[in-house]
Amino acid sequence: MAVPAAEVREDWAINARGLTRRFGTLTAVDRVDLDVPRGRIYGFLGPNGSGKSTTIRMLCGLLKPTAGSARVLGFDVTAEPEEIKRRIGYMTQKFSLYEDLSVHENLQFMAEIFALPRRERPTRVAEQLATYDLADRPRQRAGTLSGGQKQRLALAAATLHRPRLLFLDEPTSAVDPKSRRDFWESLFGLADAGTSILVSTHYMDEAERCHRLAILDRGAKVADGSPAELAANLTVNVVEVTSAETNRARLVLKDCAEAFSVTQLGLRLRVLVPKSVPAPRDLVAARLAAAGVEADVRPTAPSLEDVFVAVTQARRASQQEGSER
Repeated sequence: MAVPAAEVREDWAINARGLTRRFGTLTAVDRVDLDVPRGRIYGFLGPNGSGKSTTIRMLCGLLKPTAGSARVLGFDVTAEPEEIKRRIGYMTQKFSLYEDLSVHENLQFMAEIFALPRRERPTRVAEQLATYDLADRPRQRAGTLSGGQKQRLALAAATLHRPRLLFLDEPTSAVDPKSRRDFWESLFGLADAGTSILVSTHYMDEAERCHRLAILDRGAKVADGSPAELAANLTVNVVEVTSAETNRARLVLKDCAEAFSVTQLGLRLRVLVPKSVPAPRDLVAARLAAAGVEADVRPTAPSLEDVFVAVTQARRASQQEGSER
């Protein structure tokens, strides 16, 4: 099924309908629909094996879909992959530049790969060195850089040719918190300048930074929207429990049939209760009191982690019910 022409809009960087990829009997990506706006940061949130990397590889024109269709920057991923590759940047989870070349040599090499005009290359390489705080180490071998420095070099290389769309596949998995924060400041600067960005992550704090995101689970898209929209559409209430007997309280509530999920965070518990259950705060407090557990119980606003737990567990429960019928 192709993306209908009426649905391909100029303000979308990516349109996909029913995008599917199978490897033998394994369905890695299962009928995913996507609409990614231009000039925004769109996130893929999901655990390992959820289909994030496979979806990105299809959208980059590196892997053909088994079924469905997608258009990236207006080009068909199956019929026009080379047109897509010329207009995008791609940064992988693992550092993929040449470790035995210097910082400057890596950027020079990428300038040749991207076929930048020869007279523009020195200026553009110098701009990237300055932008990504590498101007003080142009002759340093890439293999001797720290994790954060390698990350900045990889981003400098991926954006050297000023791509209209940037794909980032779990780019911050091996760097410290400060480097992650600095990296995201760079991404917001790129988005403000008009670059569309699709970034995959399994960090909740990073997902909250995205303008919009899709939650993927076992190859399927289970939710899509801004972080605020996802929280507002949640089908559970969240009750927070604070107790000196946290583990005991957790065991009591895990036996509560009405509790959809119970997660411990230090001395606190976050209890998800379906909205169909009346007075969730009173229910939780009553169960703890009956077990002799002293606790402060109060309703609280959902976090993105609560959203993730709720939508993924709901889908898995639905699949299990279907398989048992």
